[in-house]
Amino acid sequence: MQIALAPMEGLVDNILRDVLTRVGGIDWCVTEFIRVNDRLLTPAYFHKLAPELLHGAHTAAGVPLRVQLLGSDPVCLAENAALACELGSQVIDLNFGCPAKTVNKSRGGAVLLKEPELLNQIVEHVRRAVPAHIPVTAKMRLGFDSPDGALVCATALAEGGAAHIVVHARTKTDGYKPPAHWEWIPRVQDVVNVPVFANGDIWSVDDWKRCREVSGAEDIMLGRGLVARPDLARQIAAAKAGEDVVEMTWVQMQPMLQEFWTQSVAQLTERQAPGRLKQWLAMLTRNYPEAVELFTAMRRETDLRAVSQLLGMAHPGEVVAQ
Repeated sequence: MQIALAPMEGLVDNILRDVLTRVGGIDWCVTEFIRVNDRLLTPAYFHKLAPELLHGAHTAAGVPLRVQLLGSDPVCLAENAALACELGSQVIDLNFGCPAKTVNKSRGGAVLLKEPELLNQIVEHVRRAVPAHIPVTAKMRLGFDSPDGALVCATALAEGGAAHIVVHARTKTDGYKPPAHWEWIPRVQDVVNVPVFANGDIWSVDDWKRCREVSGAEDIMLGRGLVARPDLARQIAAAKAGEDVVEMTWVQMQPMLQEFWTQSVAQLTERQAPGRLKQWLAMLTRNYPEAVELFTAMRRETDLRAVSQLLGMAHPGEVVAQ
């Protein structure tokens, strides 16, 4: 069984990847999508979005990182994939699932599910451009506005050379509305001879058990569920191994929040850092009542020192003595 941390643009950046992968249970993670238009990106741009490439393409906890590319030009994607491999990426992932309107308008993400032949061409070009030992993988949704083409799209990806396919079990027009249609995943698996990962609406161990029962998928990718419950991968791994599932307490969350805040202040602007912390806190409110209280206290706060004090820190990087 593999458990992966999903790429989520504007949410799971290198800071959150670092903090989440320290908890345990995650086998590998993926960058936010790197947009490829009509030119070869610079190494500096790759390093900005994936600084882990400077450290062997692993997070500080030793979890492997994969570079994800998004675009519609097979040749340009192939050139950038080759560069990403030169920079250290051990896997190239291709995004055919992003539902954002701005991305879809510029022929990126889920809109390409309308063009299965192009999906095949993109994977083929990238597969030929990167070293043979580097897997090329793909992430897709069930379709743009209907799942009717899901099997054709998955077949196109597999025949193009995708080593595995992650299926977010919703269409683009579904957005993130529940439920995820896990029942489509075994249908996809039936038409391809590569592993299919289940993705979507796995918020708890019980959700994972239901997903496994419906989808038959051995491997999973966790997104919002893991951000909202940082030890979800560890819980699922324990359940899979027949071990006791011990949930992380709010007290145990504190060092993670403090580390996230310290790195955010160091790497982001004074305006960006509080917003990123609040974004994560808002998701944590789903599982931690204490997060509701902290989020309420912090909601309109923009002063870095004040935010630090709410986290029990004299200033970023220095915890107040108890």
